[in-house]
Amino acid sequence: MDFPTKQGLFFCSALLFFTILASFPSVITAEDYTALVYKGCANQKFQDSNGIYTQNLKSLFNSLVSSAQQQKTFFTTTSGDSTNAIMGLYQCRGDLSTADCATCVTKLPSLAQKYCGKAIAGRVQLSGCYLRYELSGFKQVSGTQLLYKICGSSRSSGSAEFEQKRDSAFDKLEGGIKNGSVLFYTGSYESVYVLGQCEGDLSNSDCGDCVKTATEQADSECGDSVSGQIYLHKCYISYSYYANGVPTLTSSSGTVGSNHHTTQKTVAIVVGGVAAVGFVFVCLMFIKSLLKKKRGAKHGDYY
Repeated sequence: MDFPTKQGLFFCSALLFFTILASFPSVITAEDYTALVYKGCANQKFQDSNGIYTQNLKSLFNSLVSSAQQQKTFFTTTSGDSTNAIMGLYQCRGDLSTADCATCVTKLPSLAQKYCGKAIAGRVQLSGCYLRYELSGFKQVSGTQLLYKICGSSRSSGSAEFEQKRDSAFDKLEGGIKNGSVLFYTGSYESVYVLGQCEGDLSNSDCGDCVKTATEQADSECGDSVSGQIYLHKCYISYSYYANGVPTLTSSSGTVGSNHHTTQKTVAIVVGGVAAVGFVFVCLMFIKSLLKKKRGAKHGDYY
């Protein structure tokens, strides 16, 4: 009778499948830098009976996408003459490669058209880049105007200790921005990872002031949330608390944690591979034992 052997094979196969499947959640949920974060559109619409604004907006988008193929991080331009000019810009996150920046920016125009249509001003923010455009003369908001926030649902159990670590990480972020050569910074303090970036036309000093306002907003808006993202008109920040310490992967700029999603992805692959190999070995030993018992039973040998 070979039923035990078949049952063992089925059991091992099912166990192996679900073990491998459970070992890869970080790979599936790894950060997508083209994921939509938010969009904002002006209430006013183009009065475009002759199609001039539509053509200018199309030309603007084409110029931004074309520039992103060569120029990473930040670019601004204007399309049209003085009476109907439309200003636009894109900015990529400082740790994206030129190729990833171009891929990210390429997705922005269609999203802007989808969500904002003929609005005279609009902004689309993805995880790794954003696009902003506005008709000449459109009233600007303050550079530190809060546009959007995301506060994590998880809360700190030891609030005072967490807030001290988070605030120290914010201080490092502000100092790193003011003293750095670029308007982008990633770093960590103990278990808190931080990231900040300003629009490329700001000075380091103005960027530092913007980031400081963003950290104050994070404190008041997100409180003891262990993660958060604050988007102001001219800058944005994000922070995350890791109970077991920030994953340590050094980026090309020498800062720690900027590619922590990659670290988690690599760990998941390694763990999944080790688990799979381990269960293959256990299953083989299990089947070998069943076959041995089967041969023993045929010869009148029982265990």
